[in-house]
Amino acid sequence: MKKSNLYLIAALIWGIPGIIISVKGIRAYMSMDPDNLWWLLLITAAVIAGFYLMFSRIVDRYSARIASLPPKTNIWQTFPLRGWILVICMTCLGIVLKFIPGIPASFTASFYSGLGTMLVVAALRFIYKRNGL
Repeated sequence: MKKSNLYLIAALIWGIPGIIISVKGIRAYMSMDPDNLWWLLLITAAVIAGFYLMFSRIVDRYSARIASLPPKTNIWQTFPLRGWILVICMTCLGIVLKFIPGIPASFTASFYSGLGTMLVVAALRFIYKRNGL
């Protein structure tokens, strides 16, 4: 596989869950009382800031790894082993959170909206890095 396609694979692996999680967060926001949303929006902004700092470093590191690979490589080289473990653990955590009863809509709204947004931004950064920008 061309290494330029590895950026797209990384974007899909981060972007698809980001869209799904964002939609869940937005749906949770829509089901809430609009009078009390200001504090949830502040929490969402904090979640976005935290994940931006974390994900921007990860994307830069993984993009540098992809750039250092030979022109044709294996799809499994997209991330290091630690990166694949991170993807699997985050997916499992998302599945577990889905089945835990009693998680408040305020958590879903603020955390999922922030996390999902930043996963989509990370996916866009992979595409941006693919184009050499």
